[in-house]
Amino acid sequence: MRNILGLTVFVGGLLAASVAQADITVGFVTSLSGPGASLGIPYGRGIQAALEYKGEVNGEKIKLIQLDDGSDPSAATRAARKLIEEEKVDLLIGTATTPSTIAMTAVATELKVPMIAVSPLAGQPDPADQWGVSVPQPASLLVKVVADRMKRDGMKNIGYIGFSDAWGDLVYSGAKASEAADGLKVLTNERYARVDTSVTGQILKVLAARPDAVLIGGSGTQGALPLLALSERGFKGKTYGTVALVNPDFVRVGGKAAEGIQVSAGPVIVAEQLPDSHFAKKLALEFRAAYQKANNMPTTDGFSAYSFDGWRIFTSAAERALKTAKPGTVEFRKALRDEILNTKELAGVHAIYNFKPGAYHGVDERALVIVRLSNGAWTYAP
Repeated sequence: MRNILGLTVFVGGLLAASVAQADITVGFVTSLSGPGASLGIPYGRGIQAALEYKGEVNGEKIKLIQLDDGSDPSAATRAARKLIEEEKVDLLIGTATTPSTIAMTAVATELKVPMIAVSPLAGQPDPADQWGVSVPQPASLLVKVVADRMKRDGMKNIGYIGFSDAWGDLVYSGAKASEAADGLKVLTNERYARVDTSVTGQILKVLAARPDAVLIGGSGTQGALPLLALSERGFKGKTYGTVALVNPDFVRVGGKAAEGIQVSAGPVIVAEQLPDSHFAKKLALEFRAAYQKANNMPTTDGFSAYSFDGWRIFTSAAERALKTAKPGTVEFRKALRDEILNTKELAGVHAIYNFKPGAYHGVDERALVIVRLSNGAWTYAP
């Protein structure tokens, strides 16, 4: 009898293990510490909202494992390897800064695990060996929409200051690409590090060029530094930026110096102000309700919504992938990758997504509106 009971327990354990292995395991990396934390913390809250919104696919429970990369690309690389090699995740999502996201994508490609980036990626992947896509609007599109607004506002000579990393490069390249179409001239290319506490020298060079307006290629808390320096020196021109500045820490630190800045951003930022017919309105309000339930606070940023949209892309693709393979297998990872790249007209709170091999991004101008900071709040500026 003891042997039979032992065998029953053993078989029961195997069955339990089999059920557990059927869970879809997602590895999520973000920056909960370091200079990227002002973005990474919202990303983390957004993924919790996403899990609250949809915690299973076709009856398969989703298991989420989250790691902190400390805003360090090397740590992001280690985290990605740990999640794939030790935790056997079916999918990676991450992370808060572009350099770390690029590092994670390289690991995902090497180890053949699909990845959904929540920071922009540059360049074009090999369509025959592509394992990643990027949720955010690419810098080129973000800046094009801002450049169109600059043109409408009558701006011609633009000063640029941005981060001395991949994100700063992307915004600057987008600005240069928009020069001819919008009749703009980018006069400066000043840079600063994410850990800097002053940009006085760079702003003096920007002001020496006598620009009509200044474009900021920063993000989060550190994105406010150029605006503070411009205000201290009495700059009266217009200021512009991208969704990377839509962050409560940016608003808090920038204060009056940030007032009036216009940025290109996803429609979720001003969900309540959108017309009822807008594709993002209903879903954005559902996202906000899930965010409130998961985090016990309202959402006041745009970054958490990228995590939510990344989750929608994943769960939509997983519904189709589960028809051909089981989670925890090489076959499922490949099927999930293929279905992510086959995403068509999927509405999110930031954009409508269409992916294909050979491109990281899958959004168009429907993904962007112009918002203005007014009295400490972002307002729709159609």
